[in-house]
Amino acid sequence: MGALSVRHLAKSYGEHAAVRDVSFDVDKGEVFALLGPNGAGKTTTVEILEGFRERSGGEVETLGVDPARRDTQRWLRTRIGVVLQELAVEPYYTVRQVLTRNAGYYPSPRPVEEVIEMIGLKEKSDERVKRLSGGQQRRLDVGLGVVGNPELLFLDEPTTGLDPSGRRDSWELIRRLAAAGTTVVLTTHYMDEVEALADRMAVLSHGEVVASGTPTSIGGRDSGAVTIRFMLPEGAAVSDIPATVTSFDDGLLQIVTEDELRVLHTLTGWALEHGYVLAGLAVLRVTLEDIYLRLTRDALDSSQVP
Repeated sequence: MGALSVRHLAKSYGEHAAVRDVSFDVDKGEVFALLGPNGAGKTTTVEILEGFRERSGGEVETLGVDPARRDTQRWLRTRIGVVLQELAVEPYYTVRQVLTRNAGYYPSPRPVEEVIEMIGLKEKSDERVKRLSGGQQRRLDVGLGVVGNPELLFLDEPTTGLDPSGRRDSWELIRRLAAAGTTVVLTTHYMDEVEALADRMAVLSHGEVVASGTPTSIGGRDSGAVTIRFMLPEGAAVSDIPATVTSFDDGLLQIVTEDELRVLHTLTGWALEHGYVLAGLAVLRVTLEDIYLRLTRDALDSSQVP
């Protein structure tokens, strides 16, 4: 049994279909990223999985139960954690007080002091919430999501408002949680976050899944043409390069090829034979952001065809 199973999920508000036909699975212990532009149906889908919104059609299982069933909702609440973009936290409580109170809602919570350490607020543990910076409040949000020691954690834009150091700390926390067996469902607009954390991902557009797979393979990222780039070695001419040069500008050579391994072997062998240095040698693939924009743009274009 996986952590999540979604089959042909649909949700409509009157004549407006917020979610049309969404299907995916999430395995236990993995980090799964759910992406999509605003209005794509991410929030509605996640709220249905959490049991906070009813669906119009399809089948959903969260930790093996239907989140819409009233007789299992209390059980489910004690086994999932939710970190929203904005949480309502009493401003006059201290960090320790807020976490201690929330820990009391769960049968087997994490020790509060452990959570404070995990989220990097040890020196702010007795500070009132209203005196925390925006980034520190975001860390507290994450702490409230993990204090119950959930089997399944939903993170909605968890690093929004954090500085680079805070983002890296949050990434490390998510990795530790996943390594310890917590399943994480992540929504984010940061493609570097997806590449750093997600085992698999799905892209939503107009209420439908338009692509799914690993961050390295989605949309054919792991196949097709690559760009090999390096500076022309001193003493060599462009005509000496043992491959077809696609472009040459201000000393920078670019070779676009679908035979990456063979071309690299030929180039490095040539450089070693002649004692050349291939300064700035890099192999560039299409970025995850490029794939994401293409997928969501294609879905938008197709939806507008009469």
